[in-house]
Amino acid sequence: MMRSLMFMVNEKMCCGTHIDKRYEDSLITLRVGAENYQKEILKEECLPMDFTGRPMEGYTVITSDGHDMGEDLTYWIKLGLS
Repeated sequence: MMRSLMFMVNEKMCCGTHIDKRYEDSLITLRVGAENYQKEILKEECLPMDFTGRPMEGYTVITSDGHDMGEDLTYWIKLGLS
């Protein structure tokens, strides 16, 4: 779908990896859900998932600044699982 590696939980996308040409960086794709989206998207390292020119609400990408530390990555994965 997006030339990335995705991890599914209960037949739904949880998280994945993506190398983005725009950012020239490895990004984490993450399903945060509609209820968390508005809060999380305000964070500098959290961007809307937008591969087609139309952002998908409830889905984000996390820049390397947001997942370069183990505790940061743990936070995002737990959020994706919730």
